[in-house]
Amino acid sequence: MRHPPRSVLLAVTGAVALVAAMTVPVVTAQGATPACTVTYSVTGQWDSGFQGAVEITNNSAPVSSWNLGFEFAGGQKVTQGWNAKWSQSGTTVTAANESWNGSLATGASVSAGFIASWSGSNAVPTAFKLNGTTCNADAEPSPPDPTDPPDPGDGTVPALHVSGNKLVDADGTTRRLLGVNRSGGEFMCVQGYGIWDGPVDDAAIEAIAGWNANTVRIPLNEECWLGLSNIKPEYGGANYIGAVKELVARVKAHGMTPMLELHWSWGQYTGNSAGCSDVHATCQKPMPNMQYTPAFWTSVASTFKDDPTVVFDLFNEPYPDRATATTTQAWQCWRDGGTCPGIGYEVAGMQDLVDAVRDTGAGNPILLGGLAYSNDLSQWLTYRPTDPAGSLAAAWHVYNFNTCANESCWNSTLAPVAAQVPLVAGEIGENTCSHAFVDQVMKWFDDRDLSYLGWTWNTWNCSSGPALISSYDGTPTAYGIGLRDHLRSLDG
Repeated sequence: MRHPPRSVLLAVTGAVALVAAMTVPVVTAQGATPACTVTYSVTGQWDSGFQGAVEITNNSAPVSSWNLGFEFAGGQKVTQGWNAKWSQSGTTVTAANESWNGSLATGASVSAGFIASWSGSNAVPTAFKLNGTTCNADAEPSPPDPTDPPDPGDGTVPALHVSGNKLVDADGTTRRLLGVNRSGGEFMCVQGYGIWDGPVDDAAIEAIAGWNANTVRIPLNEECWLGLSNIKPEYGGANYIGAVKELVARVKAHGMTPMLELHWSWGQYTGNSAGCSDVHATCQKPMPNMQYTPAFWTSVASTFKDDPTVVFDLFNEPYPDRATATTTQAWQCWRDGGTCPGIGYEVAGMQDLVDAVRDTGAGNPILLGGLAYSNDLSQWLTYRPTDPAGSLAAAWHVYNFNTCANESCWNSTLAPVAAQVPLVAGEIGENTCSHAFVDQVMKWFDDRDLSYLGWTWNTWNCSSGPALISSYDGTPTAYGIGLRDHLRSLDG
């Protein structure tokens, strides 16, 4: 869905957030009253790369700009970063402030993160200099521990991969993804209210399973996952990642497939159909960005690459077609990214994001939505990215107010896609507080053995959300009762 109802989101003041600290290897060096203190953390590590972070505290006189330098001794190479201008010459790494975070008062701190490659060893830097001054006097850093792999589960949730035009389990049995979206993780953190909108405890997830759902789609926010400076620390970085991991584990504990998708992202867009004018991840942007989105997916993929039960949905609802002059330009932007007409930031194309995921070694199934807020798949097959794992699926969204909202369009544009790759309707819904439209969608998908998920498992107004429930115990709205009763009528 392009926007959760803003009046509801901004009114939330007492939502309960599950803030779970993620166990990460942290290397901290502290000296007696040093001029500056640097905490170096490895927040994720995989076969050929890792995600790291530095927290700099200025203990001396205020500065208007800063420059941090340190040495990598294990052959590591910084490939991308955020909250600082990162560069590397030989073994020397430099992080210089951005224009907006250069001032550091006495006692003030700033954090910055990066993605780097490594081979052989991932030795921890032992010396840091801030503006030429040595930090962490008398420090004795300790080596990092390897990150804990995600729990693969107890076998009740299938490990999925693509075979032809089907999603199948390890035995080759076709699996349909049928369930709901659980909105909240994309907006609560960036608005400063928490991490989830409403409860995600065991009882709340059990209620979803009680509808006979087998999949839960979990929208995420890239700035919250990466812990960027505009996010409250209690709702970002390790706390956010830990909460997502906990929700994934809880969804799996109730026998359902977790689907992680990037919903809101960084990048200022004020053109046609702009959802907001903010550079931060406070609304749906037309395309992902090169500055943060590949780093986001590198981190997410490295976190869950050992868990083949998790499905990745790379970008919620692209709409470069609203910015470009031609449909061809829009599809080229969608796949290749770069400098796209009408979009002011450097775009990460779908090929960039597929590469970011696969470069971690993750083989998880990947979903890709098309143009027009994922409602247009007319040239998806022509422009689909290359995937070395051969595990791509098409994502499609439909509401009663979309352009492709009738069987004629589905037969002409969806059927050819579904004949070649798995087709997943990641969002279906209507704003009528009824279910006649989604009933038609579900029948068309059922007849072709395809997947669909209803928007959304939140207690909003069903005429503006639309919302499936009026209570987190699973009580359906007049709209949600259609999905509930239909899922319960299906076998399995």
